Amino acid sequence: MTNWQQVYETWDNFAPLDSDLRDELEGIKADPEKLEDAFYKELSFGTGGMRGVIGVGTNRMNIYTVRKAVDGLARHLRDATEKAEERGVAISYDCRYMSKEFALEAAKVLGSYGIRSYIFDTLHPTPLLSFAVRYLQTAAGIMITASHNPPEYNGLKVYNEDGGQIVPKEADKIVARIQEVENELTVPVMTQEDLTKHDLLHWIGAEVDHAYLQQLLRLSRMSKTELEKEKDLPVVFTPLHGTSAELVMRGLEQLHFSNVHIVEEQAMPDPEFSTVASPNPEEHEAFTMAIEKGNALGAEILLGTDPDSDRLGVAAKNSAGEYQVLTGNQLGSLFIDYILSHAPADQLNQGRVLKTIVTTELGRAIADSYGVQTVDTLTGFKYIGEKIHEYETSGENFLFGFEESYGYLISDIVRDKDAVQAAVMAAEMAYYWRKQGKTLFDALDDLYQKYGYYLEGMSSMTLKGKEGSKKIALMMDTLREKGMAEIAGVNVLSIEDYLQSRSFSLIDGKEKAILLPKENVLKFILENDNWVCLRPSGTEPKIKCYFGVCESNRRASEEKLTRLKTAMEKTMSEIVTGTDLVK
Repeated sequence: MTNWQQVYETWDNFAPLDSDLRDELEGIKADPEKLEDAFYKELSFGTGGMRGVIGVGTNRMNIYTVRKAVDGLARHLRDATEKAEERGVAISYDCRYMSKEFALEAAKVLGSYGIRSYIFDTLHPTPLLSFAVRYLQTAAGIMITASHNPPEYNGLKVYNEDGGQIVPKEADKIVARIQEVENELTVPVMTQEDLTKHDLLHWIGAEVDHAYLQQLLRLSRMSKTELEKEKDLPVVFTPLHGTSAELVMRGLEQLHFSNVHIVEEQAMPDPEFSTVASPNPEEHEAFTMAIEKGNALGAEILLGTDPDSDRLGVAAKNSAGEYQVLTGNQLGSLFIDYILSHAPADQLNQGRVLKTIVTTELGRAIADSYGVQTVDTLTGFKYIGEKIHEYETSGENFLFGFEESYGYLISDIVRDKDAVQAAVMAAEMAYYWRKQGKTLFDALDDLYQKYGYYLEGMSSMTLKGKEGSKKIALMMDTLREKGMAEIAGVNVLSIEDYLQSRSFSLIDGKEKAILLPKENVLKFILENDNWVCLRPSGTEPKIKCYFGVCESNRRASEEKLTRLKTAMEKTMSEIVTGTDLVK
C-alpha cells in the first residue's frame, strides 16, 4: 500500500468527516486517478499562503486543510508575537465558494489557542484586510481568496502584523509549525457559540470601511477647490463579480465624480464569474461588457478590478478612438508621473518609488527626472510591503509601488497592492488630463516622447510533471553556467544572478553583491536600457521570460522586442530538446 492510500484510508475511516466531503469521497472511490490526485500530496503552503481546488483530500482546499494551516499559524503567533492572544487576528474573505466558511474555521482554530478573531461581517477586498490589520493592530491577518483563479479554486493568504504578506523568512517559520501537525482531521476547534461566549470572535462592521475611506480621500492630489467641484467625467466600472463595488463607488463619490456607471451584470458577487472566461483584468476580454457600456455612454475611462480587488485594469480611448486596455507598466508609469508632478518638494526629498525587477524601466526614468530614487524588489508585492516597513525607520519616503501584473499602491495605509486606491486615483488622473485636452494615451505618448519608447513583453514555456520540472531546472542551470554574451545581436553588459546574489559585469569582469533575498532568477542587462529576465513560476509548471526594450519610436521598440523574444524562445527550446547552442 502506497503512502497516499494510507492517507486516504485515514480519511475514509474518520467517522466525523464533514458530510459534504464524505459524499464527494464516496463519489471518487471508483476513480483511482482522481483519488490519488486528491491524496498524493499535501496542499503546499508557500510565501503567499496556500491555494488549490476545493474538495476532499490533503491536496485540496477544505475545512481540514484550512484548520491545519491555521493551527500552524496559531502556534507560531503564540511563540513569536507579543500579546498575540489579546491582539488577535483579522480575517476577511471574498466571493468564492466556501470563503466565509473557511474564515469561520480559521477563527475556530485560533480560538482553541485563546487567540481572538476579528472577521468582516461581509465579503471585503484583500487591501481592506491589510488595512484592518494595521487599524486594529492585530498580530496577523488571514485573507480567504484565490484571487483571479478559476471558480473551483480557493486559498488562504497570511499577513504579518505590519499588514504585509508574509515573506519567506516568516513563511518558513509558519511552515515548520504546520509540519508539526500530525493529523489535519483532529486539529482542535471551538464552536462558534463558544467563541462568542468567551469573547474570542468579533465581527467587523462599518468602522473599518469608514476609516479607510477617510484615508482614501486624503490621497487626492487635487486642490480643495477642485476636490469639491462636481466632476462629470464619464466613467464605467466593473468589479468583475468581486468585492470592490461598494468601496470603489464610495471612493469616487467622495471626490464628487457624478457620472459613474457600474456594469450591472457584473456588479453582484458571483463565485462562478459567469459573464467572463477569466475574472482577471490582465485578460483584456474581461473588459468586453465594460467596453460595450463605455461605447453606449461615451465613457472617458473604464475601470476593472479582479475578484479580491487587489489588481486594477484601465481602458481608455486610443488615437483611433477605440478603447484600449493599458498594460500594467503603462498605467504604473502614468501614476508615477501624476503623483510626482503633484507632490510638494518635501515629499520628494528622500522619496522612493518601488517596483519589481521585471517591471518597466520607464518608471525609473520618470522618477529620476524628479530626483526620486527607484528601488527594485523581487517579484511579488510582499517584497514591496517589506521595503515600506523598512522605510519607517530609515527616513526614506515611500511615494508609489507597482508591478507589471496590474498591482499598484499609492499610499502605505495598506501594505499590499490596492485596486480601490488605484481605481479612484485613475479616475482623478483621467479627469486631470481631460482638463488639459488629453486622454490617458495622449499623456502616455508625451512620456514616450520625453523618455524614450519603453516596451515590455513576456513569453512562457509550460513543462508539466516531474520531467518538466527537470527541464526547467536544466534551462536555468545551463544559462547560469554558460551565460550569454549577446541576445539577438544586442550585447549583454551584465548578468544578475539572484540565486547567487551577485551581478557580474561582462565589460570589466567585476562583481557586485545583490542585496535581495535569494531566488532562482537570472536577468541579462543589455545595451540601451534593454533587458531579459528568466524566472520559473512558483505556482505553475512553467518558466517565464520577461523582456524590456527602449528605442526612439514604437516601431523600433516593437521590432527589438520581437527579435529578443524570438532569440530567447529559440535558446530555451534548444536547451529543452538537447540541442543546446548557447555560447
